[in-house]
Amino acid sequence: SAAPCHKTMRLLSLSVCVSSESRGQVTVTQPAAVSSAVGGTVTIPCRTSRNVDVYIGMFHYLSWFQQKDGEPPTLLIYYAKLQAPDTPARFTGSGSNSAFTLTISGVQAEDAAVYYCQSLHEISRQKFPTAVRLEVPLPSTSP
Repeated sequence: SAAPCHKTMRLLSLSVCVSSESRGQVTVTQPAAVSSAVGGTVTIPCRTSRNVDVYIGMFHYLSWFQQKDGEPPTLLIYYAKLQAPDTPARFTGSGSNSAFTLTISGVQAEDAAVYYCQSLHEISRQKFPTAVRLEVPLPSTSP
């Protein structure tokens, strides 16, 4: 009789460097790692030690960028929750004050990239970016 065929699917791995980085008087902290199957949902948090500046009382100066290997960064989200014109609908931003999240729903292989959270703080009028690498291994099969 024929031998059974076993298929294995690698999990999507979101690797986040432990980041507790102080720049001026602002500390940005992120988790060590998050994982999800391809097609799942990934949340990338961005937490700052001080509140992010706010424009006209409602728009937080918090942006998310995506940078793929060998390419310049691309703006995904601005004012914490507004999508840039070319941003796919699966990318959404949320949060306020000092806690923000980028959510990727239905993660695709092409989402493998470095993701930057960039915030603006009144104490220095400087932007403080921090980076997260999203790795999406290709599915594999084994006989």
